[in-house]
Amino acid sequence: MGSSSPTLKIRDTVADPKLGGGGRPPVIRFPRTGGGGGGGRDESYPDFGERLRRYRLGMIVGLVAVVMLFVSFTSAYIVRQGLGNYDQATQRFVTDWRPLRLPTALLILNTCLLLASSFTIEKARRAAFAAAAVGPVTEMPGIAKDEGRGVPWLPVTVLLGFGFLAGQLLAWHALGRRGFLVANNPSNSFFYVLTGVHAVHLFGGIVALLYALAAGLGPRPLERRRIVVDVTAWYWHFMAILWLYIFALLKFAA
Repeated sequence: MGSSSPTLKIRDTVADPKLGGGGRPPVIRFPRTGGGGGGGRDESYPDFGERLRRYRLGMIVGLVAVVMLFVSFTSAYIVRQGLGNYDQATQRFVTDWRPLRLPTALLILNTCLLLASSFTIEKARRAAFAAAAVGPVTEMPGIAKDEGRGVPWLPVTVLLGFGFLAGQLLAWHALGRRGFLVANNPSNSFFYVLTGVHAVHLFGGIVALLYALAAGLGPRPLERRRIVVDVTAWYWHFMAILWLYIFALLKFAA
């Protein structure tokens, strides 16, 4: 199911089947918030814009925690890299830190997959909002809905995300075959920790996208999918930027 053609059921429009005087056509009445002295809105139809803002705020709070986590990892990485002691016998500074030979080509390929998935999820986010904008119009009597299928941006993003994770597993396997195991050296340990924690967070984004795909099968699919896709898209962009930072740190700060 592509994100560019979600199913939409609009319950906010009520058609008055009665013709007015002079044989006027049916009148489309839209429920209003407030009015009638009540001053409130119809609780049967939640304000999805307000829900979206709340979800975005919750995501920002969660991302602040992720930023603090990786800031602490970076500090520990830099401090541990410089630890050592002065050997009186050799008159040299001795450290147990050994630079890690990264599988650069494979990591660059993984980076390209993640950046491509960031593009596709942004297309999915925009498609979800475009469908929401035209939804009320296509549900009006006498207006046909375009049933043509576009690019399935959400499934493509999920596939690219799994491709990135598979590439990371291949990178870990390649390092293991070269003898760069977790416990062999502090630099090895930091590589596995940084890339592993990032992979876990990215997998959480994939789970959210799978939920968005499943949401399209249930009742009121557009509202639920629109919120999930939007919040996950911003989260996914952050994960892409975070990976660029991790890659640069491992490559140039080693």
